[in-house]
Amino acid sequence: MRAFAHPDQSRHSPQFFLQRGQVRQHFEVPARAEALLAALHRLGAPVETPTLVDPEALTAVHDAGYIAFLAEAAEAWAALPEKGPEVVANMHPSPEMLAQGATPTAAIVGRAGWYTADTACPIGPGTWESVRSAASCALAAAEVAAAGGCAYALSRPPGHHAYAARAGGHCYVNNSALAAEALRRAGAARVALIDIDAHHGNGTQGIFWERGDVLTVSVHGDPSGYYPWYVGHAGERGAGAGAGCNLNLPLPRGSTDEAWLEAIAAGAARARDFGAEALVVPLGFDASEHEPLSFLRVTADGFARAAERLAALGLPTVIVQEGGYNTEMIGGLLERFLTAWGDRDISTSR
Repeated sequence: MRAFAHPDQSRHSPQFFLQRGQVRQHFEVPARAEALLAALHRLGAPVETPTLVDPEALTAVHDAGYIAFLAEAAEAWAALPEKGPEVVANMHPSPEMLAQGATPTAAIVGRAGWYTADTACPIGPGTWESVRSAASCALAAAEVAAAGGCAYALSRPPGHHAYAARAGGHCYVNNSALAAEALRRAGAARVALIDIDAHHGNGTQGIFWERGDVLTVSVHGDPSGYYPWYVGHAGERGAGAGAGCNLNLPLPRGSTDEAWLEAIAAGAARARDFGAEALVVPLGFDASEHEPLSFLRVTADGFARAAERLAALGLPTVIVQEGGYNTEMIGGLLERFLTAWGDRDISTSR
C-alpha cells in the first residue's frame, strides 16, 4: 500500500480551543502527524511526498471564495490592530440572517465568521500550508486508487467536518471528499465513503447531500450528546438525486467493538448494494477506548477487524486520515489497521 505524507503538515499548530466555556490546549497538534509517520516507518511502508496541488484543485468540492479565505486569512488577520495570534471568529451568521439575505463581507473579522462553523478551527501562520499539503496527500492517494490500487493519505489537519464553504471541528479542506470526487472524475461511476471516525462526517454529508453518484456512510457517536450535535442522525438520507445515498449509523455513548463493527458491516453491505466501484475510508482513531475526548470504546483489535471488513469489499481504496488525538496510541492503531488491511499491500508497495 502506497502512503503519502508531507512535511508541511506540521506547520499548522493551533493554540485556541474552547471547551465547556474554558480555553484549553488544542488536541489537533503536529505531534499527531509525527506519531502516524513513525508508524508508517515501523511498518516499512515507503512514504512518498506528493507534489503540492494548485489551490484551484480544491474547488472541485469547495467554494472558490472559501479557498481564497483560507489562503489569505492569516496575513489579513496579522494586519489588524490589537489582534490575537490566530483567526478565531467571535460571530457567525445566524439562520435568521441567512434567511434574510445575509452576504459575506470583505473585512477579515466578518469573513472569519462567515467561513467557519465554530471556534475549533483557528487559523494561524502555517495553517494554509498544512491544509494544502494534507489535500495534496489525499489527491495523490486518489490517483493510486484510480489506477486500481490502495493508498493511505496521512492528511493533517483532518477534513471531514469541512463543508463546501465552511471550516469546523479542526477541519478546513475536506480531504476525503476531494478523494471521492477525484475518483469520480477519473472514471468510477459510483464511489462509496465509509467514515469510521468517532464524529459524524457532517461536512462530507453536506457536500454530497444531493449527489446520487457518491454514497456517504458515517459510523459515529450519537450527535444528541456529541459533536457535531445537530446533524448525524439516522433519518438524514440525502435529497434530490442524492435521496437514499446518505446513511448515518449513530451509536450510543460507550459502544464497544461489537456494535461498532456491526455498524461498519452494515455500511459495507450498503456499499455493495450501491454498486460502488471505488472506496474512500475516512479513518479516525478517536473511536478508541483511550481517546482524551472518548465517546466510543473501540479496542485495537476492533480497528484491525474493521480494516479486514472494509478490505473485503475488494475495491480500489483511499484511506484518508481523520481524527484520533491520543498521540501515544494512534501510531500503534494505524499499524494494526494497515497490517490487517493486508501485509501484501504494505510489503509490496512500489
